[in-house]
Amino acid sequence: MLLPQGGPLYLRLKRWIEDAVARGAIGPGDALPSERDLALKVDVSRVTVRKAVQHLVRDGVLVQRHGSGTFVAPRTHRVEQSLSQLTSFAEDMARRGMAVRSVWLDRGIYQPSPEETMVLGLSSGEDVARVARLRISGDMPLAIERAALSARVLPDPGRIGASLYAHLEKSGNRPVRAIQRIRAANLGEDDARLLEVPAGAAGLNIERVSYLSSGRVIEFTRSIYRGDTYDFVAELRIGDGAVPGGGRK
Repeated sequence: MLLPQGGPLYLRLKRWIEDAVARGAIGPGDALPSERDLALKVDVSRVTVRKAVQHLVRDGVLVQRHGSGTFVAPRTHRVEQSLSQLTSFAEDMARRGMAVRSVWLDRGIYQPSPEETMVLGLSSGEDVARVARLRISGDMPLAIERAALSARVLPDPGRIGASLYAHLEKSGNRPVRAIQRIRAANLGEDDARLLEVPAGAAGLNIERVSYLSSGRVIEFTRSIYRGDTYDFVAELRIGDGAVPGGGRK
């Protein structure tokens, strides 16, 4: 079987497999032929096959399951999230009619880090409540959320239900605004394992500081989202109402 022309042999094989996936010749969940069979099929060495497959796994086109083989990665459905509204993950997904669940990674009271003390404005000797959750839709993990709040505000993290914000609302401590920073990142091994993607895969690191109406900081959150499942959308307006080309709205 002929491979595409141009470039190193492993890249030509990589493009050939990518094209087969794009055409639907092999679909999500289908097993790739064994390294030996694929090498014979396209008349290349097993080293070339291995290198092409490694690059496709890194790019998220293929997934390898220990003891089972190599498979075409499941097709991901991207989630669009507005940057203009402050909502909890559970509220955001419910609005889309998407079923979600959480796996608790941590719920406890700790001594704060210097960064938590500074951001949350904690007093000397004041503890911090930390909650960490793996957010899942269907069978796909989407995000890891790690939040820190004053232990005075959240003395018993174990009582949180499906939504942290709904829990805070009961005590009048639900945030009303936030400053959020987003940056691209490559996922480390631990986060990649939880999100079921290869280590080094693209992710979005999101740091959010949330405030009460009084201006007091109530929550410090650091989350990481899978880069292949989320689109963050913001509406932009021209300052002071001016219209391009002169005049005003």
